[in-house]
Amino acid sequence: MPQISRDEIKQKGVKRFFHSIKYSIEGLVYAYRYEQSLWIHAIATIFSICLGIIFRIKLSEWAIVFIALGSILAMELVNTAIEAAVDLVTLEIHPLAKIAKDCGSAASFILSLVAIVISLFVFGPYFMKVFGL
Repeated sequence: MPQISRDEIKQKGVKRFFHSIKYSIEGLVYAYRYEQSLWIHAIATIFSICLGIIFRIKLSEWAIVFIALGSILAMELVNTAIEAAVDLVTLEIHPLAKIAKDCGSAASFILSLVAIVISLFVFGPYFMKVFGL
């Protein structure tokens, strides 16, 4: 049987583009429906946006905040994909499955810590000003 390359079966064009958007939205809906950590990050995102509006942060600071927040949300989606792929292979408790899931989770955790530090750099001076420090 002749092998068909992935490039030969991939659709291209406008229809494929809109299908890609649809699938991305389906992924977001799934993640927000079933992943608690995405809700926590969504709440943190809304809180950060509110702080940015209240403090009237600069455009460059908005860019930094959105890069940090977007990176966390994207990493959470990657972690969800890793967990789903591992579960597709095995639902048994296996040491390698645990490593894959734990490392995906650790990546999300580290990025969350980085975002907290970024938030302290961006919002810290505004809080210090408000509290006269």
